[in-house]
Amino acid sequence: MTKIDPATSALVLIDLQERVVTLPTTPYTGEEVVANALRLRKAFQEAGAPVVIVKVSRPDNPPGNELVFEAGDDKIVTKYTIGGFAGTDLDEFLRGAGVRTVVFGGIATEFGVESTLRAAADHGYDTVAVSDAMTALSDISHENAITKIFPRLGTVVTTDEALAGLA
Repeated sequence: MTKIDPATSALVLIDLQERVVTLPTTPYTGEEVVANALRLRKAFQEAGAPVVIVKVSRPDNPPGNELVFEAGDDKIVTKYTIGGFAGTDLDEFLRGAGVRTVVFGGIATEFGVESTLRAAADHGYDTVAVSDAMTALSDISHENAITKIFPRLGTVVTTDEALAGLA
């Protein structure tokens, strides 16, 4: 079992905004991803671990940019690129919180999630990809990330495994 220490871990959820969650995704629907993300969020909050909500902003500000849940006291990072690190204070926040392990979920696996997870590895963080708390625009993209890319950069678990490992 993968152990996730709440004292040195953070949950990072990517692009869970109305217009993104309603995209045709696979192998999970946006609603399924949100349900698992909210389970993880609640557990991390209860364990006292930071939760970061990364949301994308576009210059044309299309409708549906709102998060699909209230952020509450979670840290919000607004990104203007595919990944959550470039041009944001994500790294500064995580380092300031003593984070060494970043646990990821969101939409889409092959875009915002993968870009941010790769950058986290480049920044020296341990990474955990929660395979059923993310989804993609195609089956092959999700499968490739989950089975080929993410295992080389860290650990891949399910929501239930992440919850069980949150010590």
